[in-house]
This record gives sequence, C-alpha cells and structure tokens, in this order.
Amino acid sequence: MSITLRTRMRLIPDKREVRALEERWEGRAEDNARRQYGRGHAPAVFRWRETQEGLDGGSHKVWLTFDTRKEMTDPLRNAVRSAGWTWRGVLKL
Repeated sequence: MSITLRTRMRLIPDKREVRALEERWEGRAEDNARRQYGRGHAPAVFRWRETQEGLDGGSHKVWLTFDTRKEMTDPLRNAVRSAGWTWRGVLKL
C-alpha cells in the first residue's frame, strides 16, 4: 500500500490567517488505477513492521508508527499560531 500526504497552505496577510488544505492519496502499489483521493482533516496512524540491525549485529523486527497529526499537522499549526496568526482548515483553496 502506498500513501501520499500533502498539506497546501495559502497565506492571507491582511487577516493574518493561514488556510490549510490537507490531501491524501491511498492505493496499492501494483494497482494505481484504484488509488483513492481524499481532502480535509482526517488524522490517521500508520504502522508497519521493519527489520533493523541492532547494536549487537543481529537483526530485530520493530514496529514503526507515523501519526499524521503529531508528525505533520500539529507542528505546522503550532508554528502558525505561535507567530500570532490564525490556522483555518479548509476543503478548497
């Protein structure tokens, strides 16, 4: 399965506002014709297992996690708000 995430932002300086549009494409790598597109705030947590080499030289299976809210949306929104601007999620830019 492949997932592409994108956040597009438009700055409105007169209102000190950032309008953000979140987009995602999900589909199987072997079948791009069945990719699904979505827009708007839809937080998701993705998990997968991976084999990594440990400090002892052996291989270990570990779970990796990617949370779209913690990794993408929150840092962007926090930066905008800490600058004194307004963050507004939209469905159309």
